[in-house]
Amino acid sequence: MRETIGFVGLGNMGSALASNLERSGFAVVAHDIRGPHRNLLGATHVPAVSEVARRGDVVVLSLPDGAASEQVAREVLAVSDRRTTHVVDTSTIGVRAARVIAALLAGHGIAYVDAPVSGGVAGARARTLAVIYAGARDACAHVEPVLAGLSDRRYRVGDRPGLAQAMKLANNFLSATALAATSEAIAFGRSVGLDMETMLEVLNAASGQSSATSDKFPNHVLNGRYAAGFTNSLMTKDVQLYLRAVEEHGGPSSLGAITASVWERFAAAEPGADFTRIFPFVEAKEGRA
Repeated sequence: MRETIGFVGLGNMGSALASNLERSGFAVVAHDIRGPHRNLLGATHVPAVSEVARRGDVVVLSLPDGAASEQVAREVLAVSDRRTTHVVDTSTIGVRAARVIAALLAGHGIAYVDAPVSGGVAGARARTLAVIYAGARDACAHVEPVLAGLSDRRYRVGDRPGLAQAMKLANNFLSATALAATSEAIAFGRSVGLDMETMLEVLNAASGQSSATSDKFPNHVLNGRYAAGFTNSLMTKDVQLYLRAVEEHGGPSSLGAITASVWERFAAAEPGADFTRIFPFVEAKEGRA
């Protein structure tokens, strides 16, 4: 009989990750607060987190923020006949939230593996997504088959929950900064008569290359798709979490504050827009600010 994995949160990323688990041979019992219409083909949808906890030894979370992850953790703990012994949290929730949830679950005998992901929905579907994880050695060893079901690229960065969050926040800060800066640079080039496609060709062969120039712009901006599957609201949240963690640990934040300001203005102007739409926002609106 296939091992059953519980899964909570079937948004863009969650659906792709749950599909990967199903294709890897796991039976998946899934729940999403918005109902069964978000369920993936092959998974068994259940109406509550409590049923996920009763049927899944390992429960995977893919949720929008720390408050949602903590709420689900408390719902798991409320189930007296739960099977769940391990929780793998692929959400980006920040260092403090990961530590709080880990301690909450540990107090009731459930191990927590902090495992945020990076690479977008396309990366999840292609199994090139980076799963960044941290936790006690025995907990990580226990859930390794599940992590392998999520993606072919996995990186253990520490033995304490929260360390993977720190790594993910640093990554997303760099991604957010590169995308905002590339938007400004491309807008400048176009304003003096350069062609975007030509600019990208040169940048990707020169020192200005980044994930923004090699992926986001050619695949979503140049062709007008704007469908990377990640919202500006979520990116703004991640940058704010980064700044909060930097402040708590006494790190430098001058560039972080500038990046956060741009993303906050974008999210306020177009809440829920695909994050690659920062280019037309910067070109049309920031240019007249």
